[in-house]
Order: sequence, then structure tokens, then C-alpha cells
Amino acid sequence: MSKVIRIGTRNSELALWQAHLVQGKLQALGYKTEIVELSSIGDEILDIPLHQIGSMGVFTKTLDVAMLRGQIAIAVHSLKDVPTQLPETIVQAAVLERADVHDVVVYKGTEEELIADGATIATGSLRRTAQWLHKYPTHNLTDLRGNVNTRLQKLEDNPWNGAIFAKAGLERINLLPENHLVLDWMIPAPAQGAIMITALENDTEVLEACAKIHHEETALCVGIERDFMRTLEGGCTAPIGGNAEIVADKVTFKGLLSAIDGKEQKGVFRIADLKDAKDLGKQCAQEILANGGDVLMKEIKKVIKK
Repeated sequence: MSKVIRIGTRNSELALWQAHLVQGKLQALGYKTEIVELSSIGDEILDIPLHQIGSMGVFTKTLDVAMLRGQIAIAVHSLKDVPTQLPETIVQAAVLERADVHDVVVYKGTEEELIADGATIATGSLRRTAQWLHKYPTHNLTDLRGNVNTRLQKLEDNPWNGAIFAKAGLERINLLPENHLVLDWMIPAPAQGAIMITALENDTEVLEACAKIHHEETALCVGIERDFMRTLEGGCTAPIGGNAEIVADKVTFKGLLSAIDGKEQKGVFRIADLKDAKDLGKQCAQEILANGGDVLMKEIKKVIKK
């Protein structure tokens, strides 16, 4: 390919790290690349909770528009931020091999203070809020917005006991503090830890280039998770957790829909043969909806739309 592949990215440290990862993989294959930094709505509006600003695509729309205008050839996204319905003419070009899917809580003081009655925990995620309150109903949850660096600084500057982050994001930019706990009981967001590349559906040269760095096993797992979220009709901020894993010739999936206050949860766990796993996410979501999840989802949407 003679043309330079222009790589669009948000301008946070983590987003740039991910863009440089993609750039390195493409350049190792002989492609010429250039990184184009852009700022998203989600990065600029930090004083309003995500679920109150029409959160579908707040971190991706700017890159979508730049691609449609021809300013960039590909966009690099944290896949958990990408709406399940991509804009017309934009397609998934590749999914990179996934990093750690877990959430972590970074804390100040002692572990005992972190879990004591009345502790204050910061997060901008309804999913994390709901699951934390289910486990620690006496705690106070406070909103936390901004990029990883900003959120860590806010934790330092405020009288909070801890704040919840994606482990992969902190590890990628070497900011995971020693005083953290891995929340292996918390079901992660669908596609957490995965990076997605999008491109225009008719840009065959770019699609061929991206296909060379695509990781099929990760794509299958995050596809199941996103099908689960899509079938529940939950946007990227809804309190939905989902995680699929491939073990030998089997796929395991655990999914969760939570009330925002954490008091009610609808969960599902299934194991399927790898060859039969295509509709696993959809089937698990339908099971939850049939088990009262449809009523719970209506209540959640009322809160999100306020």
C-alpha cells in the first residue's frame, strides 16, 4: 500500500498508548502510518455523569465524523466504549488480543477502612456502582469522570476511600498503584480490556491491512458479550456485566443485569461448545429478560434518561 494510514485516536494518555500499539503492529508489517489526535465529547464534558449526557457514542462520535470526512482512515477505540450499532458505512476492521478484563479498586488508607461501613467509593460507571452496592450496601458511591490520570488525581485530592478502574487501562500506562485490589467478584463490562479498530466498509486496502492484526478468539468473546448487551437493549453505561472465555473447545459466559442501587440482580451462567457459541450472548440475555429482566431494564432506563 502506497498511502499513509491515518490513525484517529482520542488524545488521552491511554488512548494514545492504544493508538501507538496499533501503529507499531501495522508498521511492523511495512505499512506507513500517521496518528491524528482528536478530542471527544466524553473527554470534554466532565461535570455531568455519563448516563445523563446521552452516553451512546460520546467517546466515539468525533472519530466517526473524522472518518466519514476523510480525515482519518482508521479509528482506535476501547471496545467497551463503542455502541453495539456502528454508523452506516463504518465497520469493525479488527479486534486486538485482549488484556486483563478485571476491575480493580485503588484505595487510600487500609483495606479495613475500604470495606468499613460508610466508606466512600468513586466511579462514573453505573455497572460498577450497582455491583459494589450489592456487596457493600452501606457504602456511599460518588461520581468520578475524566481520563485515567485525572481520576487517579481526583482520588488523591478528595476524602474518598477508593475508586474503581479497569485493570487493563492502568497497566497499559504503568499507573497501577500497589494499593489496589483485583475485584474478581465483579463482572466486567462487555468487551472490557479489548481494543477495536474501525474503518470504512469500502476501504479494501485498509481492511486487508487491519485483518492481519485481528485476533479471532478475542473477537468471538467480545462479540458474544456485545450481543448480550444489545439484546438487553442496554447502552454502554447501563449496569450490565458480561464476560465470555474460551477454554479448550468450550465457551463459558457469565452475565449480569443489576438495579442501579444494587438491590436486585439478574444473572446467568452458561457453557457452550465452541462451534455452537455464535448466539450464546443473545440466548443468555433472553433468559434474563424472561426471568424479570425486562421489568428491571425498564426501571433502569427511567433513571438513565432523567
